[in-house]
Amino acid sequence: MSSVKENLDMVREKIKNSCNVSNRKIDEVTLLAVTKTVDVDKVLEAIENGVKDVGENKPQELARKYEVIGDKVNWHLIGSLQTNKVKYIIDKVYMIHSLDRIALCEEIQKRAEKIDKTINCLVQINISKEESKHGIYKEGAIDFIKEVANNYNNIKIKGLMTMAPFTENKDEVRKVFRGLKELAVEIDKLNINNVSMEYLSMGMSNDYEIAIEEGSNIVRVGTSIFGARNYDK
Repeated sequence: MSSVKENLDMVREKIKNSCNVSNRKIDEVTLLAVTKTVDVDKVLEAIENGVKDVGENKPQELARKYEVIGDKVNWHLIGSLQTNKVKYIIDKVYMIHSLDRIALCEEIQKRAEKIDKTINCLVQINISKEESKHGIYKEGAIDFIKEVANNYNNIKIKGLMTMAPFTENKDEVRKVFRGLKELAVEIDKLNINNVSMEYLSMGMSNDYEIAIEEGSNIVRVGTSIFGARNYDK
Protein backbone atom coordinates (compact mmCIF):
# COMPACT_ATOMS: atom_id res chain seq x y z
CA MET A 1 0.00 0.00 0.00
CA SER A 2 1.37 3.43 -0.96
CA SER A 3 2.29 5.87 1.79
CA VAL A 4 0.66 9.26 2.18
CA LYS A 5 3.93 10.85 1.01
CA GLU A 6 4.06 8.72 -2.16
CA ASN A 7 0.42 9.49 -2.90
CA LEU A 8 0.96 13.21 -2.38
CA ASP A 9 3.97 13.15 -4.71
CA MET A 10 1.86 11.47 -7.38
CA VAL A 11 -1.05 13.92 -6.98
CA ARG A 12 1.31 16.90 -7.14
CA GLU A 13 2.91 15.53 -10.28
CA LYS A 14 -0.52 15.23 -11.92
CA ILE A 15 -1.41 18.78 -10.82
CA LYS A 16 1.86 19.98 -12.36
CA ASN A 17 1.10 18.18 -15.64
CA SER A 18 -2.42 19.64 -15.79
CA CYS A 19 -1.02 23.10 -15.14
CA ASN A 20 1.46 22.62 -17.97
CA VAL A 21 -1.34 21.55 -20.32
CA SER A 22 -3.34 24.68 -19.48
CA ASN A 23 -0.34 27.08 -19.33
CA ARG A 24 -0.77 27.77 -15.63
CA LYS A 25 1.67 27.95 -12.75
CA ILE A 26 1.50 25.14 -10.21
CA ASP A 27 1.40 27.61 -7.31
CA GLU A 28 -1.93 28.90 -8.64
CA VAL A 29 -3.61 25.65 -7.56
CA THR A 30 -4.32 24.81 -3.91
CA LEU A 31 -4.33 21.13 -3.03
CA LEU A 32 -7.02 20.63 -0.42
CA ALA A 33 -6.56 17.29 1.36
CA VAL A 34 -9.99 15.85 2.18
CA THR A 35 -9.78 14.05 5.50
CA LYS A 36 -13.26 12.58 5.90
CA THR A 37 -12.93 9.41 8.07
CA VAL A 38 -9.12 9.81 8.10
CA ASP A 39 -7.41 9.36 11.47
CA VAL A 40 -5.53 12.30 12.96
CA ASP A 41 -2.14 10.58 12.61
CA LYS A 42 -2.64 10.30 8.84
CA VAL A 43 -3.68 13.94 8.66
CA LEU A 44 -0.52 14.90 10.57
CA GLU A 45 1.52 12.79 8.14
CA ALA A 46 0.04 14.76 5.25
CA ILE A 47 0.85 18.03 7.03
CA GLU A 48 4.44 16.87 7.56
CA ASN A 49 4.59 16.36 3.80
CA GLY A 50 3.56 19.87 2.94
CA VAL A 51 -0.24 19.90 3.08
CA LYS A 52 -1.39 23.35 4.20
CA ASP A 53 -5.14 23.10 3.54
CA VAL A 54 -7.47 20.42 4.91
CA GLY A 55 -11.12 19.85 4.06
CA GLU A 56 -13.74 18.19 6.26
CA ASN A 57 -17.30 17.27 5.31
CA LYS A 58 -18.73 17.21 8.82
CA PRO A 59 -18.52 20.11 11.30
CA GLN A 60 -18.06 17.91 14.36
CA GLU A 61 -15.20 16.03 12.67
CA LEU A 62 -13.51 19.32 11.81
CA ALA A 63 -13.91 20.50 15.41
CA ARG A 64 -12.60 17.20 16.80
CA LYS A 65 -9.49 17.21 14.63
CA TYR A 66 -8.93 20.91 15.22
CA GLU A 67 -8.63 20.21 18.95
CA VAL A 68 -5.56 18.07 18.20
CA ILE A 69 -4.06 19.77 15.16
CA GLY A 70 -5.07 23.39 15.73
CA ASP A 71 -4.14 26.06 13.22
CA LYS A 72 -1.21 24.23 11.64
CA VAL A 73 -3.38 24.21 8.51
CA ASN A 74 -6.22 26.16 6.94
CA TRP A 75 -9.45 24.29 7.72
CA HIS A 76 -12.15 24.17 5.04
CA LEU A 77 -15.71 22.96 5.57
CA ILE A 78 -16.59 21.37 2.22
CA GLY A 79 -19.73 19.37 2.97
CA SER A 80 -23.31 20.54 3.17
CA LEU A 81 -23.65 22.63 6.32
CA GLN A 82 -26.73 22.52 8.55
CA THR A 83 -27.52 25.75 10.36
CA ASN A 84 -27.41 24.09 13.78
CA LYS A 85 -23.82 22.92 13.14
CA VAL A 86 -22.34 26.32 12.28
CA LYS A 87 -21.48 26.94 15.95
CA TYR A 88 -18.98 24.05 15.94
CA ILE A 89 -16.74 25.53 13.26
CA ILE A 90 -17.30 29.29 13.09
CA ASP A 91 -14.17 30.13 15.11
CA LYS A 92 -12.01 27.48 13.43
CA VAL A 93 -12.75 27.51 9.74
CA TYR A 94 -10.71 29.33 7.09
CA MET A 95 -13.35 28.88 4.40
CA ILE A 96 -16.82 27.38 3.94
CA HIS A 97 -17.31 25.88 0.46
CA SER A 98 -21.02 25.16 0.68
CA LEU A 99 -22.95 28.42 1.05
CA ASP A 100 -26.24 27.65 -0.69
CA ARG A 101 -29.20 29.28 1.10
CA ILE A 102 -30.19 32.41 2.99
CA ALA A 103 -31.00 30.57 6.23
CA LEU A 104 -27.37 29.45 6.37
CA CYS A 105 -26.18 33.00 5.68
CA GLU A 106 -28.25 34.26 8.61
CA GLU A 107 -26.73 31.75 11.00
CA ILE A 108 -23.16 32.36 9.81
CA GLN A 109 -23.70 36.11 10.10
CA LYS A 110 -25.12 35.83 13.62
CA ARG A 111 -22.28 33.61 14.86
CA ALA A 112 -19.54 35.56 13.05
CA GLU A 113 -20.75 38.88 14.46
CA LYS A 114 -20.45 37.53 18.01
CA ILE A 115 -16.77 36.76 17.55
CA ASP A 116 -16.06 39.75 15.30
CA LYS A 117 -14.86 37.58 12.43
CA THR A 118 -15.41 37.73 8.67
CA ILE A 119 -16.01 34.29 7.19
CA ASN A 120 -14.68 33.42 3.75
CA CYS A 121 -17.31 31.51 1.79
CA LEU A 122 -17.73 29.91 -1.61
CA VAL A 123 -21.20 29.69 -3.10
CA GLN A 124 -22.05 26.10 -4.03
CA ILE A 125 -23.51 25.90 -7.53
CA ASN A 126 -25.33 22.86 -8.86
CA ILE A 127 -24.29 23.23 -12.50
CA SER A 128 -25.39 19.72 -13.48
CA LYS A 129 -28.80 20.11 -11.75
CA GLU A 130 -28.55 16.60 -10.31
CA GLU A 131 -31.16 16.07 -7.61
CA SER A 132 -28.61 14.25 -5.45
CA LYS A 133 -26.39 17.35 -5.25
CA HIS A 134 -26.72 20.45 -3.10
CA GLY A 135 -26.24 23.95 -4.43
CA ILE A 136 -27.94 26.81 -6.20
CA TYR A 137 -28.78 26.51 -9.88
CA LYS A 138 -26.68 28.68 -12.16
CA GLU A 139 -29.72 30.80 -13.04
CA GLY A 140 -30.24 31.90 -9.43
CA ALA A 141 -26.61 32.47 -8.51
CA ILE A 142 -26.25 36.18 -9.27
CA ASP A 143 -29.40 37.20 -7.37
CA PHE A 144 -28.31 35.10 -4.39
CA ILE A 145 -24.81 36.57 -4.37
CA LYS A 146 -26.16 40.14 -4.56
CA GLU A 147 -28.49 39.43 -1.64
CA VAL A 148 -25.64 38.06 0.47
CA ALA A 149 -23.35 40.96 -0.42
CA ASN A 150 -26.01 43.54 0.49
CA ASN A 151 -27.21 42.01 3.75
CA TYR A 152 -24.49 39.95 5.44
CA ASN A 153 -21.40 42.01 6.25
CA ASN A 154 -19.53 39.24 8.03
CA ILE A 155 -19.66 36.93 5.01
CA LYS A 156 -17.05 37.44 2.32
CA ILE A 157 -17.85 35.59 -0.92
CA LYS A 158 -14.52 34.53 -2.40
CA GLY A 159 -15.69 32.40 -5.31
CA LEU A 160 -17.69 29.35 -6.32
CA MET A 161 -17.72 25.59 -5.76
CA THR A 162 -19.29 22.75 -7.72
CA MET A 163 -19.25 18.98 -8.07
CA ALA A 164 -19.29 17.22 -11.41
CA PRO A 165 -21.35 14.07 -12.07
CA PHE A 166 -19.57 10.83 -11.20
CA THR A 167 -19.24 9.54 -14.74
CA GLU A 168 -16.67 8.15 -17.16
CA ASN A 169 -17.85 10.72 -19.73
CA LYS A 170 -15.06 13.29 -19.56
CA ASP A 171 -16.87 15.68 -21.90
CA GLU A 172 -19.79 15.82 -19.48
CA VAL A 173 -17.44 16.50 -16.57
CA ARG A 174 -15.57 19.15 -18.53
CA LYS A 175 -18.85 20.85 -19.48
CA VAL A 176 -19.80 21.25 -15.78
CA PHE A 177 -16.42 22.74 -14.84
CA ARG A 178 -16.47 25.04 -17.84
CA GLY A 179 -19.96 26.18 -16.84
CA LEU A 180 -18.74 27.21 -13.39
CA LYS A 181 -15.79 29.10 -14.84
CA GLU A 182 -18.09 30.97 -17.24
CA LEU A 183 -20.40 31.90 -14.35
CA ALA A 184 -17.44 33.17 -12.32
CA VAL A 185 -16.32 35.39 -15.21
CA GLU A 186 -19.87 36.74 -15.57
CA ILE A 187 -20.10 37.53 -11.83
CA ASP A 188 -16.64 39.10 -11.78
CA LYS A 189 -17.66 41.59 -14.48
CA LEU A 190 -20.51 42.84 -12.26
CA ASN A 191 -18.04 44.20 -9.66
CA ILE A 192 -20.38 43.40 -6.76
CA ASN A 193 -19.21 45.00 -3.53
CA ASN A 194 -17.59 42.58 -1.03
CA VAL A 195 -17.56 39.78 -3.65
CA SER A 196 -14.54 38.34 -5.46
CA MET A 197 -14.18 35.38 -7.77
CA GLU A 198 -10.74 34.56 -6.43
CA TYR A 199 -11.41 30.83 -6.00
CA LEU A 200 -12.99 28.09 -8.07
CA SER A 201 -13.24 24.96 -5.94
CA MET A 202 -13.83 22.10 -8.35
CA GLY A 203 -12.31 18.71 -8.97
CA MET A 204 -11.96 15.64 -6.76
CA SER A 205 -9.80 12.51 -6.89
CA ASN A 206 -11.49 11.22 -10.05
CA ASP A 207 -11.56 14.46 -12.05
CA TYR A 208 -9.19 17.09 -10.62
CA GLU A 209 -6.93 17.05 -13.69
CA ILE A 210 -9.82 18.06 -15.95
CA ALA A 211 -10.92 20.65 -13.37
CA ILE A 212 -7.49 22.32 -13.39
CA GLU A 213 -7.54 22.45 -17.19
CA GLU A 214 -10.90 24.25 -16.94
CA GLY A 215 -9.77 26.84 -14.40
CA SER A 216 -10.02 25.29 -10.94
CA ASN A 217 -7.62 26.67 -8.36
CA ILE A 218 -8.76 24.54 -5.39
CA VAL A 219 -8.91 20.77 -5.90
CA ARG A 220 -10.49 18.65 -3.16
CA VAL A 221 -8.53 15.38 -3.10
CA GLY A 222 -9.07 12.63 -0.54
CA THR A 223 -8.99 9.08 -1.92
CA SER A 224 -5.90 9.69 -4.08
CA ILE A 225 -4.00 10.81 -0.97
CA PHE A 226 -5.37 8.62 1.81
CA GLY A 227 -6.74 5.63 -0.10
CA ALA A 228 -10.26 4.30 -0.36
CA ARG A 229 -12.39 4.79 2.73
CA ASN A 230 -15.67 3.58 4.14
CA TYR A 231 -18.19 6.35 3.60
CA ASP A 232 -21.28 6.33 5.75
CA LYS A 233 -23.55 8.07 3.28
